[in-house]
Amino acid sequence: MTASGPQPATKPAAPSDPATSSRLIAEVIGTFLLVFGGVGTAVFAAGFPGEPGSPVNVGFLGVALAFGLTVVVGAYAFGPVSGGHFNPAVSLGLAAAGRFAWRDVPGYIIAQIVGGALASTLIFAVANGQPGGYEGTLGANGYDEASPGGYSLLSVGLTEVVLTAIFLLVIIGATSKRAAAGFAPLAIGLTLTLIHLISIPISNTSVNPARSIASAIYGGGEALAQLWAFILFPVVGGLLAGWLFKPLFDRAR
Repeated sequence: MTASGPQPATKPAAPSDPATSSRLIAEVIGTFLLVFGGVGTAVFAAGFPGEPGSPVNVGFLGVALAFGLTVVVGAYAFGPVSGGHFNPAVSLGLAAAGRFAWRDVPGYIIAQIVGGALASTLIFAVANGQPGGYEGTLGANGYDEASPGGYSLLSVGLTEVVLTAIFLLVIIGATSKRAAAGFAPLAIGLTLTLIHLISIPISNTSVNPARSIASAIYGGGEALAQLWAFILFPVVGGLLAGWLFKPLFDRAR
């Protein structure tokens, strides 16, 4: 998520433009990496029992680190190509902040959803290879009974909106011209790790509609029924951060 800067006022690229295709492919691969790394860790490593009497698993901390590390790696690898969004809320928030062209948002969102769905499909296929198959929710987000801690819709909504807004403020600030060059992916990845440490017990952490859609596809009926919340709340948080960044911080130039 290196977040490309303001787009030049040039003629929009045609869909067949190689540069446009490369950017969308980078978003597909980057989102695939994010979901496969983060959700895959939650599915395969967060609850592994190990030897009797000696549990071996990465726990919440490991899942949080997995999401943060995938963002760092993805941003360094694919950020120079596409800006490294990997998240519809990021694309919308950057557009609201004037840092990304609105005309490019739909293509990015579609690419991100495709990348996430491909990753969750692979995770589900692998998980089904264990004895007895797979009967989990694939790390789906949820509220009320579907929340890991039983948190209400209000609690989940407040958490997702606020943390997504914080995430976008960090992305916009860390990728500004005034920020230290080359360190944005680290700041963004560490922020995402912190976000997961806070909110895994509350909502299983979304702050990313593409990640939520990817898990809900295989998460069962309740995950699909509650998916609307994990599309709406991160989008609201991302847009709020984008709209607020200029009046709050750009005066400091």
